[in-house]
Amino acid sequence: VQLQASGGGLVQAGGSLRLSCAASGRTFSSYVMGWFRQAPGKEREFVAVVTKSGAYTYYADSVKGRFTTSLDNAKNTVYLQMNSLKLEDTAIYYCAAGGSTSRLRLGAVDYWGQGTLVTVSS
Repeated sequence: VQLQASGGGLVQAGGSLRLSCAASGRTFSSYVMGWFRQAPGKEREFVAVVTKSGAYTYYADSVKGRFTTSLDNAKNTVYLQMNSLKLEDTAIYYCAAGGSTSRLRLGAVDYWGQGTLVTVSS
């Protein structure tokens, strides 16, 4: 699976951005899709994951209630809608594909996208 993330950019605190991650290659619906981020000087951390059907989602506590992830299986694309952005959301965001939600949340990722930079300014 090849993953191509897009949609990052510069946004003011309180604003919104939507990230997209288009998948190609092996069957998209065979994988759980998720998002991670890495802030400057910090380790990569889990952000969100969505099940293969798109019916269930799980979020890191730091983004719960502000971020929403969703799937469009017809377009082989996963989205991350980010609202009420905070300065601490500044990071490179990576999409990821894995075998299960529990394993992906722990960082067990089969495929990584290339990352897209989100910068939140005051």
